[in-house]
Amino acid sequence: MTSSPRTTRTQPEPAPDVEALLEHLRVHRGADFTGYKRTSLMRLVGRRMQTTGHTSVRDYLDHLEVDPGEFAQLFDMLLINVTSFFRDAEAWTVLREQALPALLLALPAGSPVRVWSAACASGEEAYTLAILLAEVLGPEQFAARVKVYATDIDESALATARAGQYRREALSAVDPMLVERWFEGSGDLLTISSQLRGSVIFGRHDLIQDAPIGRINLLTCRNALMYLNHETQARALERFSFSLAPGGLLMLGKAEMLLTHGDLFSPVDLKHRLFAKRDVRIELRPTFSPRGRDGEVGLTKVVEAAFAGAPDPQLVLDDQGVLSLVNESAVRRLGVSRQDIGRPFFELPVSYSPLELGRPVAAAQSGAAPVELGEVTVGSGADEAWYDVQVAALTAGDGVLGVQITFVDVTRYRHLAQDLDAANRALETAYEELQSSNEELETTNEELQSAIEELETTNEELQSTNEELETMNEELQSTNEEMQAVNDELRERTSEVHRVNAFLESILLGLDGAVVVVDTDLVVRVWNERAEQMWGLRSYEAQGQPFLSLDIGLPVSTLRDALLAVLSGDQHHVDAQVRARDRFGRDVVCAVSCSRLQDAAGAVTGAMVLLEERRP
Repeated sequence: MTSSPRTTRTQPEPAPDVEALLEHLRVHRGADFTGYKRTSLMRLVGRRMQTTGHTSVRDYLDHLEVDPGEFAQLFDMLLINVTSFFRDAEAWTVLREQALPALLLALPAGSPVRVWSAACASGEEAYTLAILLAEVLGPEQFAARVKVYATDIDESALATARAGQYRREALSAVDPMLVERWFEGSGDLLTISSQLRGSVIFGRHDLIQDAPIGRINLLTCRNALMYLNHETQARALERFSFSLAPGGLLMLGKAEMLLTHGDLFSPVDLKHRLFAKRDVRIELRPTFSPRGRDGEVGLTKVVEAAFAGAPDPQLVLDDQGVLSLVNESAVRRLGVSRQDIGRPFFELPVSYSPLELGRPVAAAQSGAAPVELGEVTVGSGADEAWYDVQVAALTAGDGVLGVQITFVDVTRYRHLAQDLDAANRALETAYEELQSSNEELETTNEELQSAIEELETTNEELQSTNEELETMNEELQSTNEEMQAVNDELRERTSEVHRVNAFLESILLGLDGAVVVVDTDLVVRVWNERAEQMWGLRSYEAQGQPFLSLDIGLPVSTLRDALLAVLSGDQHHVDAQVRARDRFGRDVVCAVSCSRLQDAAGAVTGAMVLLEERRP
């Protein structure tokens, strides 16, 4: 069986750096993405590069080599695990109500039912298959007969699938009765029932690199082939055909058509992408039956005229192999002439060109059945024509009178077949381009869905952060109000202190004598204006200084005992007179009065010294 050349849509040549990246993933990480469509790969890698802040594939490859954690992020990006329970519900309804009953009816009673969910991602479709089979067969028959093999190359997705735990919102498309029957648990997290889980086997499997699972009755691989290029798709489908048992079913995603693999699968329900394994391959070719003439060879003019005017070239030999009759079409097209009549046929060029006629003529002379010698070409260029050659014996009773050789003109049919073949190739190319466009559209849709899910997650995180910020803002507002109240109270107290200070200042100014206030450590705390005038020391110079170390005209050391007596609590008030010299150098007598200062609790806080100047 020969095949005509196939015209396929060319893909843009990927950059060498992208191929280097794929080779790095294959060699160092064991992840072979070389069979994936480059447009999808470059788009997904570009999204990851944008996230990591790299502008070239070479820089990103360097980053991938030094950051082991980046591979997991890239791997998760390239494997778009977009799946759900009963995805495309109408297709699952057709499978349950029509395809599965017919498939199970064709199997021997009680025989195993082997199902393969290829590229199962996080397990939703594998468990969907298990639920349908359990519903059709019943729990007992399901447990006894069914094995569902679920495979993927993503270990993290397989870990999720093995756990069999899904949030209730992921089951929103599932019939509530099925959820109640085949899921366990309460609250937001549900677990697949142990009845189903025991019949589902998960494992890592590469559709292209690993050997396929055999004797499969139902194989599902939905929306995975559309990421592969044409050659890799063909390899995967050949493996699927090998995996399926006779009569086995293949279920694909809505973007996958199998328009160019009719030799492997025949459509069962094309709309819902259900196909059956083709067990017998039939090649259809246009065939043409030669047109012959029945009748006896006569010598009448009517017979001669009919024979001479026949549209197809004809030659008649007698029983001795001598050319007896030649019609006009044979003269024009085969290079024979009427002068050749009477000559032995095997001496003529037409006996071996355009094909060897010796054996067929000898067989016809011996009474064998008519022979069709197939298609031959006569002439070239504009005069080229195709003929089917027939060799038949001319009989009368039991005797052979001669041999008739007919060249049936099939040029028109040949041209029609060529036109049909060209139209089929063009149609096949158009189908391939349509399928490729559908696959790219579905790929883009799934990428958009994945991006939407990521944005929804980000939006939820932002919403949570916003709520936390609002809570913090309310707390800050409450704190601000408390601080405002404290500030108001502090302002009031400050005003009160200012009023007290002003009142105290007015008292100090109203006294004729100098007033000095010291703390328990005899450090000056108050030094009024009269003290400045008497001793020539400013308040800012005196305050904070030990009183007994001040260098003024007053002999402060003589007041030590009086101050200590007051501060110790031995005496409440001590009076004394001391001689001193004021800031003008005049000798004066100072009347000194030391009084104890204490707080409301009675604790000593300092002493007040009142100095009044008296002339000697």
